[in-house]
Amino acid sequence: MFFQTIDILGTIAFAISGVLVAMNKRMDPFGVLIIAFVTAVGGGTLRDIMVGVEPVSWMRNMTFVYVIIGSAIFAVIFRNYLKHLRRSLFLFDTIGIGLYTVIGIETGLVAGLHPIICVALGTMTACFGGVTRDILCNEIPVIFRKEIYATACIVGGFSYFLMRFFLKDENYLFVIAGLVVIVIRLIAVRFQISLPSLYTSEDSDKQ
Repeated sequence: MFFQTIDILGTIAFAISGVLVAMNKRMDPFGVLIIAFVTAVGGGTLRDIMVGVEPVSWMRNMTFVYVIIGSAIFAVIFRNYLKHLRRSLFLFDTIGIGLYTVIGIETGLVAGLHPIICVALGTMTACFGGVTRDILCNEIPVIFRKEIYATACIVGGFSYFLMRFFLKDENYLFVIAGLVVIVIRLIAVRFQISLPSLYTSEDSDKQ
């Protein structure tokens, strides 16, 4: 029940972020729903395929379909209250990656995978939906920009396994790991922290 709640919250966050991007691109209602859907289930679908879950989770539980549709309708109806679209998109996207990182790690643990693979699975679960959303909306995916995005998921994932030496309650561990992802992302954007670019002035001179 605990992980299903987290999964649903992540689905809501990513569905709303997809709606915000789609509305910013002036898509029709069908386009908005499709973008909301692929954003919400893209990462989870990749995760389930990689660990051999058939059919994928959202196909076996209609709750996720209803949640996505409901979240999309909610975001469209209350779009006037989401005046700062970029800020709202950032917030829901950040919450989504934090929650989905946790779900990906938990799935990896259930499958008996190595901790490093669990972290990689959590990162892909968190990022792939946003990547699909951005590609369909003709945007450079956030994960490929200089912003701290996937790095936050990786740090949050490893923090989970480090904290296992000090805490035994799995629920607390997953909540803290998700918060680590969210806090790192918030701090990075607030203080404009980014990874160094491999592109140097020498490269520019050679062109």
